[in-house]
Amino acid sequence: MTPKDRAELKARMETEISTLHETIAALEQNAAPVEPDVAIGRLSRLDTMQSQAISNASLANSKRRLLKLEAALTHVNEEQFGHCQECGTPIPIARLLAMPESALCVGCAD
Repeated sequence: MTPKDRAELKARMETEISTLHETIAALEQNAAPVEPDVAIGRLSRLDTMQSQAISNASLANSKRRLLKLEAALTHVNEEQFGHCQECGTPIPIARLLAMPESALCVGCAD
C-alpha cells in the first residue's frame, strides 16, 4: 500500500467516524422511549415502538462500526495494515476504501 493510499484511507476513516458520531446522536434521540402519559393513540404508540426498535438496531450497528473504524484508524500506519489477518495477502484498496475496517480479504471473509 502506498503512502498516498494510506493517507486517503485515513481521511476516509476520519470522515466516516465523524459521520457516525452524528448518526449515533440522532439515533439515540429516536430510540428514546415515549413517556406513557403522552397522549397518542394505541396504533401510533405501536408505530412509535416499532420505530424505536429499528432505531435501536441501527444504533447498535453504528456503534459496532464506529468501534471497528476507530481500531482500524489506530493501526493504519502499521506495516501489516491492509493485509488479510487470515491468509496475509494484501486486501485490495477498493475494498478498504469501501470498508476501511475490513480485516479480511474477500476470499477469507466468505
